[in-house]
Amino acid sequence: MIWLALGLGVAVNLLMLTGPVYMLQVYDRVLSSGSIATLTALFVIMVALYGFLAIYDFLRVRVLSRAGYRMEEICGPAAFAQGLQKPEPTAEAEDSLQTLTDVQTVRSFLCSPAMPGLLDLPWVPLFTLLLFFIHPWLGMLTLAGAAVTCGLAIANAWATSGGVGRGRLHEGRSRNFGAEVFRNSDLVGAMALGNRVAARWRHLNNQGLLVIQASSDTADAFTVISRAFRMFLQSALLTLSAYLVLKQELSAGMIMASSVIAGRALAPVDQAIGNWRAVVQARGAWTRLRVPLSALAGVAPVALPPPKDGLIVAGLGKLTMAAPNGARTRAPILEDITFALKPGDALGIIGTSASGKSTLGRLLVGADRPEFGSVRLGGATPAQWSASAIVQGQPSIIGYLPQTVRMMPGTLRDNICGFDPAARDENIIAAATTAGVHEMALQLPQGYGTPLGMGQDLLSGGQLQRIGLARALYGSPRFLVLDEPDAHLDPAGELALVQAIARARQDGTIVILITHRQGTLAVVNHVLVLRQGRIHQIGPREEVLAGPRVVPPPVISSQERSA
Repeated sequence: MIWLALGLGVAVNLLMLTGPVYMLQVYDRVLSSGSIATLTALFVIMVALYGFLAIYDFLRVRVLSRAGYRMEEICGPAAFAQGLQKPEPTAEAEDSLQTLTDVQTVRSFLCSPAMPGLLDLPWVPLFTLLLFFIHPWLGMLTLAGAAVTCGLAIANAWATSGGVGRGRLHEGRSRNFGAEVFRNSDLVGAMALGNRVAARWRHLNNQGLLVIQASSDTADAFTVISRAFRMFLQSALLTLSAYLVLKQELSAGMIMASSVIAGRALAPVDQAIGNWRAVVQARGAWTRLRVPLSALAGVAPVALPPPKDGLIVAGLGKLTMAAPNGARTRAPILEDITFALKPGDALGIIGTSASGKSTLGRLLVGADRPEFGSVRLGGATPAQWSASAIVQGQPSIIGYLPQTVRMMPGTLRDNICGFDPAARDENIIAAATTAGVHEMALQLPQGYGTPLGMGQDLLSGGQLQRIGLARALYGSPRFLVLDEPDAHLDPAGELALVQAIARARQDGTIVILITHRQGTLAVVNHVLVLRQGRIHQIGPREEVLAGPRVVPPPVISSQERSA
C-alpha cells in the first residue's frame, strides 16, 4: 500500500504545479493580450486540475489510513504473542504492553498528516531543479535554504532523540506504579497510605514530565526557527525574482510562480520538522518492533499428538538477574534439578520459603525459561505443547495453577475455559465440579456469566483459588502443576483438591504439587525436598516423610538426557 501511496504522490505533486503554471499564464499571456476567452479557458482547466488534485490527495490519505489499519491487523496478534513470551520484566521493558503500544504508535503515524509530508520529500530535488531551469540564482538560493532547513532537522533529531527515550521510560514507570496502586486500593485505604503513594507517583511522574518538557521545548524551538526561516526564504526568493525581472532576466509572471514552487519545494522538510516528535516516536516504535516480529514471522508450529511418555527433567537450572542502576548480578535460584515421572505419578515439592519451589513450577510449565537443562513431556518442550494447542485450537496439554491467582477480564465461564471459543458447557461444568466450584458459581449473581477480572473483590481468596484450579483442570491436561493450591482453602476445599488430584492421576495425568501442608501430600506418591535451590531429598512419599535419609535422584540414561 505504501507503493500505491507513492504512486498517488506522483500525481499529487505534479498537480501541485497547477498554481504556479496558472499564475505564469495569467501574467504573461492574459494580461499582455487582454483576452477574456483565454482567461476563461485557463480558469476551467485550473478548476479541473484542482479537482483531480483533491481526488488523488484524498485517495493517498485513504490508502495510508488503510495501510495503518492493515499493519495493526497483521502485526497486532504477533505483538500480543510476543508480549506474552517476555521471560521477566527488566528496566528496559517495564511495561508489558509496550509492544502493543508500539504497534498502535506506528499505525497512528501512518494515518497522521506527517506521513504524506515524508512521502513528498523525494520531490524536493525535483522542485529545486525546476527553479534552476527558471533561473540558476533562484535554484541556488532554494538549495541553500533547503540545506539550512535539513540542517535544522538533523540538529532537531540529535537534540531530542535521547530525551524521547528517557521520557518514555519515566512515563512507563509512573504508569505502572499507578496501575499497581489502583489494583491495591483497598490496602492503601486501610493503611492510610494515600498521601505517601501519591507523593511517590508525583515524584515519578514529575521526572518524566521534566524530561519530556525539556525535549518538547527543544523540538518547539527548532520548529519555530524552521518556520520563520522558511517564511524569510520565500520573501528572499520574491525579492530576488523581482530583481531579476528588473534586470529583464525573468518575466513578471515568474515572480509569483517561482515563489510558489520554492514554497512547495521546502514544504515537506518544514512539515517533517513540525511533526518531528511523531517521526521520532514512530521510528523508535518500529525499531523495537522489528526484532520481535521478525523472530515470530518464521514460526510454523506443528500439531502434536497427546503425549504417551512421562516427564523428564534433566539438569534444570535458573539464575536470578537483577539490574540495579544498570549493573547485572547473577546468583543461582535452582541448580541441577533432575527427576523423571511416569503417567499417573504425582510429585509433591516441599521446602522452606525462597528455596525455589515456585520458580521450579514456572520452569516446568514454560512460564519461565531455564538457563540450564531441559524439561521434556513426551519428548517435547512446554513451548512446543503450547504451540501445538494453538494449532489444534484445543485446550493445552499443560494445566497450571500459579501461586498468586488472578482472573482475566471476562466472565467466570471465560476464565475457566481460557476464552476457548469452541468450549462446551458440559466440559466447563465438569472442570468446575471437579474443582468444587460449580455450587459456588450457581450462587453468584449471574452464575457462570458473572464478570470477573475487574471486580474480584466479590470473591474470596479461596474462591479465586478454586476457580484457578478449575481453569487448570479444564480440558483434562496431561501435565498438571499446582503451586500451593491449598493456601486459602477450607477443609471442604482441601478435600475437593485432593479428590481432583486423585481423579487426574487415575486419568494418567502427571501432577506436580507444590505445598507447605503435609496433609495434602497424602495424594502424591513421590516427594521432592528443595533446599537452597538444590534437591535435598527425593523419593517415595513414605520414605521421604519418614526420615531425613537422602535418596539420590533417579538415574537418567544418556538417551533420555539428549531427548
